[in-house]
Amino acid sequence: MINTAKNYTFDEYLEILRRRIWYIIIPFVLVVAGASIYAITAPREYKASTLVLVSPQRVPEDFVRATVTSGVEERLQSIAQEVMSRTRLEKIITELRLYEKESKSLSKEEVVELMRNNIKVELPTKKDQKGYFTISFISKDPNTATTVANRLSSLFIEENLKIREQQASGTTEFLTNELAESKAKLDKMEASVTNYKRHFMGGLPEQRDTNLKILEQMQNQHQRISESLRAAQDRKLFLQKQLNDMEMPVSTSVAVGNAKDNPSMDKPSSLHEKADSAAAGDGGATYETKKDRLKRELEDLRTKYTDSHPDVIAVNKKLADLEKNKDTYDNDVRKDPRYKELKNQLITTSLEIKRLQDESASVSAQINKYLWRIEQTPAREQDMAALLREYQSTKEAYETLLKKSQEAQQAENLEKRQKGEQFRVIDPARLPETPFTPDIPKIMLISLFAGLAGGLALAFIREQMDRSFHDAADVEISLGLKVLATIPKIEEKAS
Repeated sequence: MINTAKNYTFDEYLEILRRRIWYIIIPFVLVVAGASIYAITAPREYKASTLVLVSPQRVPEDFVRATVTSGVEERLQSIAQEVMSRTRLEKIITELRLYEKESKSLSKEEVVELMRNNIKVELPTKKDQKGYFTISFISKDPNTATTVANRLSSLFIEENLKIREQQASGTTEFLTNELAESKAKLDKMEASVTNYKRHFMGGLPEQRDTNLKILEQMQNQHQRISESLRAAQDRKLFLQKQLNDMEMPVSTSVAVGNAKDNPSMDKPSSLHEKADSAAAGDGGATYETKKDRLKRELEDLRTKYTDSHPDVIAVNKKLADLEKNKDTYDNDVRKDPRYKELKNQLITTSLEIKRLQDESASVSAQINKYLWRIEQTPAREQDMAALLREYQSTKEAYETLLKKSQEAQQAENLEKRQKGEQFRVIDPARLPETPFTPDIPKIMLISLFAGLAGGLALAFIREQMDRSFHDAADVEISLGLKVLATIPKIEEKAS
């Protein structure tokens, strides 16, 4: 084309079309012919699809909550990997005798990969439509495509049930083991709390008020016992004084009788005898008092003299005379009924004092025991708080695991009875009537547009490469000369 800036009219476009018509027709015819030949000779492949519905759980989740919470997409990926594994596909290829021609030239791995490429799992593209999916299989034989598509859908359904049941069983088993460990720990904690309470029974924090009341009662009881003991001791002293008063006249009479029988005793032979006579005549010496005084005097004399000394002999004689007159003394006193009554009262009072002293010691020990319990209560309270806190946390963990284990067991039963979420075929694969590939209408339509576009492009290129003159403007631009006149084309009309 010489004049590139020329504005063409409609007639000029028609002129160019008439001039380059074969550049358009030939590519168009070639492209359409090639597409037709491909559509006729290309191998036919058929696609069979199965529509699978994701059926929701039949039991409301408010009553039984499923343990399988993964989405359909995640589960389909897992199931697809299992179904389209080499082992599964080889089994299907062997059972249905697929790819017999390809098996002669390809290895088993390549045949499996070829089948894997012919399997399509498609989810709905819209987010609000995820309750179903399709499983498709492409094959050169429509019957094979239908059979394999239905077989794959059955495998997907079986694998889904298997995976859900395995997940539910695994969850139940895990929770059961955790529950057993938690139960053992809870039993151990219960035993620790029981042993602690048994070991410190009586000194537990909840027994503090009781211990305080018992301590108060013990202190009051100890006070009453002390008062009774003092009264008994006073009574004993009073009885002893009365007995001494009754013994005193008898002792005096015995001393006077001894003096009449032994005139020599009126004149003491020594200073010690004078002292004893003075002591015997003072009117206050009893038998026991005189005996004790003579024994002390004898011991004092033996520290100074030998047994042959007259003073030692005299004191020994006095002790002998006192012992000889003891029976007379005792008989005289014991014959007195008043003396016997006082003696019995003294014995009874002594026994009562002994009993009160023992009881006072026992009550004091009890008071000390309860005081120690009360003093140890804060420490016991801290220990019990720590034990109970750990026990409570262990118990709460056990109860939580128990509830989860029961729910997991219900979910497992739900899956075993096939009441959970399931895959259900609502549109099984049917025998395809038309091939999936090649798509002849689509190929022919594309070939028409491609042939026309190719012819127009070739005509445009040829027109751009043309350097011939087609009008006066081309001459003026090419030669630089002014055209004075043009001779129009003369066409003969048919007569």
